[in-house]
Amino acid sequence: MNIPENLKYTKDHEWLKVEGEYGYVGITDFAQNELGDIVFIEIETIGETLKKGESFGTIEAVKTVSDIFMPVGGEILEMNSDIESSPELVNKDPYGKGWMIRIRITDPSEIDELLGPDAYRDLVGA
Repeated sequence: MNIPENLKYTKDHEWLKVEGEYGYVGITDFAQNELGDIVFIEIETIGETLKKGESFGTIEAVKTVSDIFMPVGGEILEMNSDIESSPELVNKDPYGKGWMIRIRITDPSEIDELLGPDAYRDLVGA
C-alpha cells in the first residue's frame, strides 16, 4: 500500500498535498482499493467555500457510492477534468493523475489536525 510521506491524511481516507496557501485533495490508495473499480466522480461544489469535514462530492464504484470530504476548510478552485472522462485514474494513480480538487486553504491551522503518514499507516494497519 502506497502512503506518500509528503501528504497529510484524514480518518475518512482523503489526502491533502499542501502548496503554500493552496492544496490538492484526493482519496488514498487504501480507499480506492476498498472501493474497487471507480466508474464515476461527481463534484458540483466548484467555487464554493466549504468547512473541514463537509462533503465536496461523491465517488461511485461498481459496488457503492461514497461521499468525499474536505480534509481542511477551503474554497474549491477546480476539479481535475481528467477524472471526469477517466475516473479509473483514481484507481491507477490516486496520488498523482487521480487528484480530485484544488483548493485555497482558508485556515492553515487545520492542517496540523490531519494525520501524518505514520499515523495513517497505524489507522489502516499498514
